[in-house]
Amino acid sequence: MLISKARQIAPSEITPRDVYMRRREFLAGAVALGLVGSIPGAALAERLDVVKSKYSTKEKPTSLDDITHYNNYYEFGTGKGDPARNAHTLTTSPWTIKIDGLVSKPAEYALEDILKPVTLEERLYRMRCVEGWSMVIPWDGFPLADLLKRVEPLGSAKYVAFETLVRPAEMPGQHGILQVLEWPYVEGLRLDEAMNPLTILATGIYGETIPNQNGAPIRLVVPWKYGFKGIKSIVRISLVEQQPPTTWNLQAPNEYGFYSNVNPEVDHPRWSQATERRIGEGGLFAARRPTLKFNGYGEQVASLYEGMDLKKNF
Repeated sequence: MLISKARQIAPSEITPRDVYMRRREFLAGAVALGLVGSIPGAALAERLDVVKSKYSTKEKPTSLDDITHYNNYYEFGTGKGDPARNAHTLTTSPWTIKIDGLVSKPAEYALEDILKPVTLEERLYRMRCVEGWSMVIPWDGFPLADLLKRVEPLGSAKYVAFETLVRPAEMPGQHGILQVLEWPYVEGLRLDEAMNPLTILATGIYGETIPNQNGAPIRLVVPWKYGFKGIKSIVRISLVEQQPPTTWNLQAPNEYGFYSNVNPEVDHPRWSQATERRIGEGGLFAARRPTLKFNGYGEQVASLYEGMDLKKNF
């Protein structure tokens, strides 16, 4: 979603009501003519008409209320409801992302410059995490590969490292008694995982700007992996040769592996991962469903791990 700095708007710039009310018709026509890329940012930001990704699941999406009020985001507290209560303190504009390391064209991008070439696309993914709960979230996003191609990774680059924001004044979980992790939160993927079209950078949910508690203004989504791989509020992306450290693997290496692929055959040391509970389907007493290997995306990603022992490389 395009984001611009607030400014005073002259009366001559205000869209007439009759034109505004016909905006869906205008956008639909523009999409049909292939003119989406030339529509001004203000029109794109409304997310009224988006193209559904071929990777979208047909499952019923989780309610927006559940998606935005049942979260893991330890920078704002360890309780599932803490991020929704506390994340309003986060300032998300202006926002920049530094891309460096083993690339030909390192750069520091303003968020709006990252998004300018992006064609709007809705991606509906199933999200799971190690606690055994899952959601179906309609993400608005674009492939991470599109951004990485701009900086031209070198042949020596084998991994992609991610780093989130450190701002204790706005993130209560980064200081005092609420701090339970070392900051910044860091994550990583193998380069081929990062270049897979299922791996996206998300900037919206349900056609609206992504809420702070869900990782505003831009976060990673890797739908065949457990939820903690989806690093939020990204400020740095580095291409590196060696496997990068990841926060939860540093915290508890026997529980959280680097790969963290959804795999019902590999139990967490403290619980089974063979089944899961879908949020919004009856609460704690809802019937559990079998966990699907690679979260059901095996056709798209299983080849990435051919020949690997996925119990050893968990």
